[in-house]
Amino acid sequence: MDDRPQESSGDLYWHRRVLEDLANASIKEQRAARRWGIFFKILFALYLIVGLLAWVGLSQQDLSLSSDSHTAVVELNGVISHESASSADKVVKGLRDAFKHKGTKAVVVRINSPGGSPVQSAYIHDEMLRLRKKYPKIPLYAVVSDICASGGYYVASAAEKIYANESSLVGSIGVLMNGFGFVDAMKELGIERRLLTAGEHKGLMDPFSPLKETDKAHVQSLLDGLHTQFIKAVKAGRGDRLKADERIFSGLYWSGLEAKELGLVDEFGSTSSVAREVVGEEETLNFTRKEDLLERFAKRMGAGMSEALLQAAGGFGLR
Repeated sequence: MDDRPQESSGDLYWHRRVLEDLANASIKEQRAARRWGIFFKILFALYLIVGLLAWVGLSQQDLSLSSDSHTAVVELNGVISHESASSADKVVKGLRDAFKHKGTKAVVVRINSPGGSPVQSAYIHDEMLRLRKKYPKIPLYAVVSDICASGGYYVASAAEKIYANESSLVGSIGVLMNGFGFVDAMKELGIERRLLTAGEHKGLMDPFSPLKETDKAHVQSLLDGLHTQFIKAVKAGRGDRLKADERIFSGLYWSGLEAKELGLVDEFGSTSSVAREVVGEEETLNFTRKEDLLERFAKRMGAGMSEALLQAAGGFGLR
């Protein structure tokens, strides 16, 4: 027989009410904590956005409040591609800003690039020629730092004069398309390739299929055509300064010293020496378009698929 005192119905009701009140209070506290958490997250996000907008505004203000006389500088660094810091879009915007600024006495494109996309390089090249024609009183110079090869030199050839260091690497006037072939390796491993296409040449340059002579001839014709355009642009830009040496267009590259002898470079100099001794305006102002945080985030969203497609197609460009 259980000798413990029995709780009355009134006691049970009171205990139940206490538990319900405690549970409701806990739920209210959790809801309040969530609301405050959301509020602070939104407040922090607004703080970041305001800070970013202020930073962008100050960056633009620096250019508008600059001195009335300067040598404008636009940098072209790294591989030239649509998604790089040296994309045609960014370089062209920097060039346009530099030319239209009222204090610009001359524009210097500072190049340190192994080349890249023929399309992006041509865009920059053509825009440089257009701006030279639009602003005839503002000279446009190219200054080479470490390397100015292939697509980089395509861009430089649009300048009035090209300056480099004796040890710079200059040239590589050519076009390439590269990839790999795994046909024999697949045979050794006993792997069968199954490729279905709609279109006779849709599997062009497929690394797991034998290379057809017709496909090879087509690609070579394509490369030769691009090479001809490249040569034409360089000859138009450099004129009779180029020496009569066919090695210039063979894809070889040279030191700055040799490049000057071949007529690929006009003089030796750096950005500061050109600004001081050629332009006569030592103060420089950088108009290079920089990536902001929003651009970096947006670029990452679509970069994965683009890179996968480019790798599948094989490397292609002025490199």
